[in-house]
Amino acid sequence: MKKITLFCFTLSLLTASSALGQKVDYTVDSHADFSKFKTYKWVAVQNVGAIDNLTDGQIKAAIDTALVQKGLKKVDADTPDLFIDYQSREVITQNVPKDPCGSPPPTIYQGDLAIDMYTPAKHELVWRGVASKVLDPKATPEKRQKNLNKAVAKLMKNYPPPK
Repeated sequence: MKKITLFCFTLSLLTASSALGQKVDYTVDSHADFSKFKTYKWVAVQNVGAIDNLTDGQIKAAIDTALVQKGLKKVDADTPDLFIDYQSREVITQNVPKDPCGSPPPTIYQGDLAIDMYTPAKHELVWRGVASKVLDPKATPEKRQKNLNKAVAKLMKNYPPPK
C-alpha cells in the first residue's frame, strides 16, 4: 500500500511540475540575414479566429516591448523590414484517461501563442516562435499578464537566432 501511495504522490508531483513550465520552440530561415532587420509593422492574419480587443492589445504590447529590447522599431510605413503577426489559441481537453491512482480525469486548458516574422516583399517566413503552456482558468488577470510576458520573453530569447 505504501508503494502505491508513494507512486501516486510522485506522479502528482511530476504532473504538476511539468504543467507549470512553458514549452517554447522556434524555427528559422537559415538563409535570412537578421542583421538587416531593423523595423517592423503589425499585420492582421487572415482567417484566424477573433480575439477580444483587450487581449489583442495585451499580446501586442508584450511583443512590442520584447521587439524593442531586441533593437527593432515599430513603424507605420508600408516598407518595414519585417511584417509581424501572432496567432493565439486555447484548447480545452476533457475526457483524459484516469490516472493510475483513480483520480477523476482532469480538464486541461492549453494555451498557445505563435509569433511570425516575414519579409514584406515576398512574404517569406523568416522566424516563427511558439510558446505553449497549461493554463489555470481561475488565474487572476495579473497572473495571466505575467504568464503572457514570460512566454513572450522566453520566445524572444531565440531572436535573433544564433549564427
